Amino acid sequence: MSRPGAAALAAEVARGAQSAVAVIEATLARIERLDPKLCAFTDVTAERARAQAALVDAARARGQALGPLAGVPFAVKNLIDVAGLPTRAGSRINRDHPPATADATLVRRLESAGAILVGALNMGEYAYDFTGENAHDGASRNPHDLARMSGGSSGGSGAAVGGGLVPLALGSDTNGSIRVPASFCGIFGLKPTYGRLSRAGSFPFVSSLDHLGPFARSVRDLALAYDAMQGPDPADPVCVDRAPDPAIPALEQGEAGLRVAVAGGYFQEGAAPEALDALHRVAAALQATRTVTLPDAASARAAAYVITTTEGAALHLERLRKRPQDFDPDVRDRLIAGALVPAVAVTQAQKFRRWFRAALRGLFQEVDAILAPATPCTAPLIGQKTFVLNGQEQPLRPNIGVYTQPISFIGLPVVTVPVFPATGLPIGVQIIAPAWREDIALRLAHALEQQGVVQARPSPLEELA
Repeated sequence: MSRPGAAALAAEVARGAQSAVAVIEATLARIERLDPKLCAFTDVTAERARAQAALVDAARARGQALGPLAGVPFAVKNLIDVAGLPTRAGSRINRDHPPATADATLVRRLESAGAILVGALNMGEYAYDFTGENAHDGASRNPHDLARMSGGSSGGSGAAVGGGLVPLALGSDTNGSIRVPASFCGIFGLKPTYGRLSRAGSFPFVSSLDHLGPFARSVRDLALAYDAMQGPDPADPVCVDRAPDPAIPALEQGEAGLRVAVAGGYFQEGAAPEALDALHRVAAALQATRTVTLPDAASARAAAYVITTTEGAALHLERLRKRPQDFDPDVRDRLIAGALVPAVAVTQAQKFRRWFRAALRGLFQEVDAILAPATPCTAPLIGQKTFVLNGQEQPLRPNIGVYTQPISFIGLPVVTVPVFPATGLPIGVQIIAPAWREDIALRLAHALEQQGVVQARPSPLEELA
């Protein structure tokens, strides 16, 4: 049976239909029962959650107005600071660090809206991963098929929301780490514009590409969480000059008047039939008959890789020198390779980045949103090392983000929406909007959800909960 979403839970708590304490106790019991199957959580903050729930109930008893997320459980990828927990970032090395002394900005903002933190979530080591397989904490598993990947690197976040353990979770996205788990786990994910949501209090991967954002099982819940987290933050140097731009009011505007196109060429050449079918279903529902070409998207992906691997290597150089044996070997080897990239290649990648950003800015003069597959296939099996892409057997781990990397490379906002075929696993479609226009992507996602074209569905696990 499907669990109530964030908006429904908050409404129930606000009118006294159930207490925040009851919501949290049920959530903790569900995590205890189901997480051994999913491996989504690395830490459960039970006592903190109970204390926060009691405060919400006490505020209601006094007649105080409650926040829009009052009593709603949420969890965060374990690269986001939680006071009292070491910020693991999916690594063996970081768990030796002292516990965080303060919560990250986005944790504080969600709690200010009444949400209640219940724990930290599994992830790929140092966020350099598309699979959700962690060498130290185990692979987070897909709630729709436990033999399959949840996607990464925010794999625990995707599994926790997709499996109904929590209605909201936070993840990070550098090259696709929100959009890939959302696609594989059949849920909604928002990668906001670069600089829209504060990253203060999170462990970095590639500062010039890193984003934080929410997962949810409905567009309204996604927008509620997004609105609660908006606002400038001097503690993050790229999140200082944008006033909040509420998304919830925009949802009711639907798709009216929006010009939607489909990304062709590169974004369809290697896609499996199920990815193309999902794309075409979404395009038909939005009457998107125009196909556009994102210029030199393959070069954008290559440049994103150069920037990712070199910035990541620079961040981890001392750890690579002192504790190489404590890395996931796949992550370690990719970081070492990044340390060997010549400076001239980085310069060329940054120059191309500026050109590509300008080219897409011009394209968005002609259209309001662009549709593209989120992943080239549905969730692979855990442990799978290769898959077929463009008719050839390719390494799986670095190539799952083939359609996400060119977009995060220039920081555009994207909502990933889940499409379920008549049979089989879910797969996601990206709704890509111009910079600072999350409202457009959310409006289109909400219209699709209202039509029943996209939706999150209960996982088989929820029948056990």
